[in-house]
Amino acid sequence: MTARFILALCGAVLFATAAAAVDGVDLGGHDSGAPISVTADAFTGDFQTKVGTYSGNVIVAQGTFKLHADQVRVAVANGKPSRIIATGHVLFDAPSGTASGNAGTYNLASRDVTLTGNVVLTKDKNIMRGTKLVVDLDSGKASFTAAGMPGGRVQGLFVPPPKQSKPHQK
Repeated sequence: MTARFILALCGAVLFATAAAAVDGVDLGGHDSGAPISVTADAFTGDFQTKVGTYSGNVIVAQGTFKLHADQVRVAVANGKPSRIIATGHVLFDAPSGTASGNAGTYNLASRDVTLTGNVVLTKDKNIMRGTKLVVDLDSGKASFTAAGMPGGRVQGLFVPPPKQSKPHQK
């Protein structure tokens, strides 16, 4: 169940944001009921703090979606995950594109996801860069900022599709 939250929630949020930011990202074909695989070099659980930590080349996979991070911590409240924190080289990879950053947090109570650090959204040749991406899962609205970047501005590069040539007429 913990892995399902990590993959499904972080993935849905990050790519819902990518969809808003980089035209054409689609999560419609994802099977949220598919088996979930979590691999890591190590796992530790702290019964006092109710935090489980996967560390070392963590990969959470469900269907064609993958979340990679150096470390993934899952905090539990009332027997259910309450906060999921991925740190170190965070990368969410799906057939429709990628989202990366230094750290990512999903807060289940407020239903928002935050990706921070060197945040990059990529789909094909389209790219957006910033330092903080916040997505509200309830409203579907996203905020992308760039505090600390040169000029403090979000950067985007969108490549139009190639022009289709008209058939040659005789």
